[in-house]
Amino acid sequence: MKAVAPSSEKVTDNSTTELTKSDRQKAIDDWLPITSSRNAKWWYSAFHNVTAMVGAGVLSLPYAMSELGWGPGVAVLVLSWVITLFTLWQMVEMHEMVPGKRFDRYHELGQYAFGDKLGLWIVVPQQLICEVGVCIVYMVTGGKSLKKFHDTVCLDCKNIKLSYFIMIFASVHFVLSQLPNFNSISGVSLAAAVMSLSYSTIAWGASAHKGKQEGVEYGYKAHSTAGTVFNFFSALGDVAFAYAGHNVVLEIQATIPSTPEKPSKKPMWKGVVVAYIVVALCYFPVALVGYWAFGNSVEDNILLSLVKPRWLIAMANMFVVVHVIGSYQIYAMPVFDMIETVLVKKFFLPPGLPLRLIARSFYVAVTMFIGITFPFFGALLGFFGGFAFSPTTYFLPCVMWLAIYKPKKFSLSWIINWICISLGVLLMIFSPIGGLRQIILQAKTYKFYS
Repeated sequence: MKAVAPSSEKVTDNSTTELTKSDRQKAIDDWLPITSSRNAKWWYSAFHNVTAMVGAGVLSLPYAMSELGWGPGVAVLVLSWVITLFTLWQMVEMHEMVPGKRFDRYHELGQYAFGDKLGLWIVVPQQLICEVGVCIVYMVTGGKSLKKFHDTVCLDCKNIKLSYFIMIFASVHFVLSQLPNFNSISGVSLAAAVMSLSYSTIAWGASAHKGKQEGVEYGYKAHSTAGTVFNFFSALGDVAFAYAGHNVVLEIQATIPSTPEKPSKKPMWKGVVVAYIVVALCYFPVALVGYWAFGNSVEDNILLSLVKPRWLIAMANMFVVVHVIGSYQIYAMPVFDMIETVLVKKFFLPPGLPLRLIARSFYVAVTMFIGITFPFFGALLGFFGGFAFSPTTYFLPCVMWLAIYKPKKFSLSWIINWICISLGVLLMIFSPIGGLRQIILQAKTYKFYS
């Protein structure tokens, strides 16, 4: 009997340790931004998705159309809308496919599909490139739109460097980034979603009012075949960037409550459908009307082509600023979650306000610095668009679906997934080439911190 006693004590010790470990784990999960609040309604998903999806990308769509041409342009826009809606549906379905478990983060789904280590290496680098890339591009967009607002409202004012406007834009994020989770930024996100619909309407409405410009041309503007091809590739990246909401979709769904009777996929899908209708109302009129009015002379940001009426363009630029404030926060939240998870779980730092304040402020400062240093707006979209958004948006969900559900060869599901994968891979290969070429061309004439 004496020999048994210590081992039973040992078992009790182990179970106590297990208990404290799981309690600590639960306490950390309750603190981390993605899993701390699960009381979102279906309409939260609608405006979070609109804010994530409709961003600076919509303003570059007429320019993308000018590089693609009427036929290919319309085909790429419609195909992208259909494919990305399909892959988004797949992700919403996969969120709770294992009974009693929720894949709250993109990389958790990747780990389930490809294994713990490989899943992490496949998803996390691409997701980080997307989310950090978007944050940097939005720093530039926010700064440029603020500058355009200032220059439109005050024609006689002294010229102020773009760098300072990016700093002003970033100052808002030093404050907003301290909001703990997705549900706490729902007000900012709602305002951003309303703004996106507003400035998209202004962009295509003002273009329609201006009408078809004199001497408008719809041919490719590059003088060489190589230039035309490279521009075509870059435009594909612009379109890919415009449909980039998938990187935060599981994280958004994680905020919706779920029970076996009422799974989160039902309200989430409802929100996604509403969001996609709004996306169509923003994208198609802006792309088609903007290109129809200005042809191949359209700027890489449609608002730059619209000079009058001044008050309307100033207002549209302010709407863009408010919208990209919300979008930045939506894309930064999963990055904050990753940073805080590593600091708390790997480095065992105590979760709390000081950690959050330092980590998040550092991230905002880094994205601001990179944005100030490299503000090649249009080219950055093409480069990041193809390089990272294509996999995470167009074909990674399909690869996961095939790996997990293993549909029968040559069944409808199998064929659709392979078509999406093939198109996504082509997009991933071609569009960064065009984007990189444009960055090189613009870098020749670029002055740092101008």
